[in-house]
Amino acid sequence: MKNEHRVGDRNLMTAAVAYVAASGLLFPTAVANAEPEPNQEEVEERIEELLQESSTLVQEYNEAQEHHDAAETEVEEIDSHIGTEEERYEELRTKVTELASTSYQSNDPESVATALFVDNPSEIFEQSADLTYLSEARRMELETFAESDTRLATLKAEADEAYDESVDQLEAVEESKEEVEDSLAEQEELLAAIEGGNPTEAGESSTGPSPTYTGSASGDARAAIDFAYSKIGTPYQWGGTGPNGYDCSGLTQASWAAAGVSISRTTYTQYVMPNSVAWEDIQPGDILFFFPDLGHNGLYVGNGLMVHAPSSGKTVSEVRLADYWAQHFVGARRP
Repeated sequence: MKNEHRVGDRNLMTAAVAYVAASGLLFPTAVANAEPEPNQEEVEERIEELLQESSTLVQEYNEAQEHHDAAETEVEEIDSHIGTEEERYEELRTKVTELASTSYQSNDPESVATALFVDNPSEIFEQSADLTYLSEARRMELETFAESDTRLATLKAEADEAYDESVDQLEAVEESKEEVEDSLAEQEELLAAIEGGNPTEAGESSTGPSPTYTGSASGDARAAIDFAYSKIGTPYQWGGTGPNGYDCSGLTQASWAAAGVSISRTTYTQYVMPNSVAWEDIQPGDILFFFPDLGHNGLYVGNGLMVHAPSSGKTVSEVRLADYWAQHFVGARRP
């Protein structure tokens, strides 16, 4: 019987091997063709896609960070109000306790005691008929006591809601950050494989001393441009507003702040500034915006050049607008 089982097992194994071999899984007759490597044009197109994608995600990060910071500020303000309200609440409790002590000698002390120890102080007024003997001033103190309790509960609920919203914003920020890092890692792999160079860096000086501004801009525009040039070589940092790192809109904001002009933080909000400028009318100091979703911007410095903070792994640089950036221009604003 044992031999029969062994023979049966061998037959099953033989059949299985024959099946696998026939299907090409065990003994393939030819090695599967590998996917062809992308050509330079395909790599450049993918780099452009990733640049736009990462630029957009950086702005979404900035926007989420702004919302998170605002939520935190709101929580702090509400907490401050709650602290003040709690002090007021305790003061009123002391006064009402004194009222109870005084009224204990009155004709109906139980009604005051009952009013003081209800679960919800607002229920005091349901017993107003029992408190008719109190002076108007004392009645007002009881009313304020009840309102303070309600107001305190409302403020605490608002603080909790604001806190929850800030946590949600923080999580959204972190998710966006992970997406950016993944996309930029892929971009770096593609950049390493390309021979023709990154089209987004056309005209960029990567060697030698940092350029200086020699144009004719004056006033606020000159101050903004001088600041931008002083930051050439500073690392790109998404979410960065300086002084040791910048993203694109962080650089434009800081440049104009150096000129004493306050502008908003993200490309989205900077784009809604009122002074719109057409391509043929741009002047040094204008902020140029790129891509349909406004994912990137830079500071125009004249002679077809701009200074910008390009992307992760890069540094603030001067770059020529023609060809690549001019193709993706969507608008300009003059602060």
